[in-house]
Amino acid sequence: MAHISASVYTSHVPAIGAALDLGKSHEPYWQKVFTGYEFSKEWFKKNTPDVIFLVYNDHANAFSLEMIPTFAIGCAAEFMPADEGWGPRPVPKVIGHPELAAHIAHSVIQDDFDLTIVNKMDVDHGLTVPLSLMCGQPQAWPCAVIPFAVNVVQYPVPSGRRCYNLGKAIRKAVESYDEPLNVQIWGTGGMSHQLQGPRAGLINKEFDQAFLDRLIADPDGLATMPHIDYVREAGSEGIELVMWLIARGAMKDSGLKVVHRFYHVPASNTAVGHLILENPS
Repeated sequence: MAHISASVYTSHVPAIGAALDLGKSHEPYWQKVFTGYEFSKEWFKKNTPDVIFLVYNDHANAFSLEMIPTFAIGCAAEFMPADEGWGPRPVPKVIGHPELAAHIAHSVIQDDFDLTIVNKMDVDHGLTVPLSLMCGQPQAWPCAVIPFAVNVVQYPVPSGRRCYNLGKAIRKAVESYDEPLNVQIWGTGGMSHQLQGPRAGLINKEFDQAFLDRLIADPDGLATMPHIDYVREAGSEGIELVMWLIARGAMKDSGLKVVHRFYHVPASNTAVGHLILENPS
């Protein structure tokens, strides 16, 4: 049977992708960010899965205000990089895993979570920046990727509790797939940041570090935190952190190994957080 071996959590700041693509990763400002992922890149080389289930949010590339799915699973065979403010990133196309994606969709929908099934979808920096941070700049991504887009842009957005329970349903789905696949689940976005208004540039280091602590040791309690706390403490875009709860919910409840933890301010106008957790054998 398939199994989830590890989870990866990371910010997906678009400027990180631009810095990498433009050859600026060794500049003093950006080097501090990329140094935090050097261990992770080596870990990933040694622990490359068959499939990554990658939780991210679309930034008006695949979806718009005309259609806003709360949860959308990419079931296509491939996904092309989307247009960005700098133009499409020069990264490989993403190869999907339609069979596992369809199985997860069926299982999760039968568990009463309404997913939007997407058979054609471009993927933007929310998905490709995490891949670049963990994989570098390969000619092709080293494994299949199932994109899972979550609406954390236009209210109403899903609660932390719903995301956490969705992660549990995803774990159940993966573990019922009749093929010995090694799957990782990645939660992306955050950490504290706000891009507009009087609080633009907000960064709350104390909240971010406490969130990482609770994500590891108290995910059940963390899942009850209401939206207003994210917005007040972590800024309007801090709500992206509920996507990390999907990845955490898909992991086992206890016995996890903290492989790597990294936090840095600033990267562009945001805080960068990163965590790798492994399931017990």
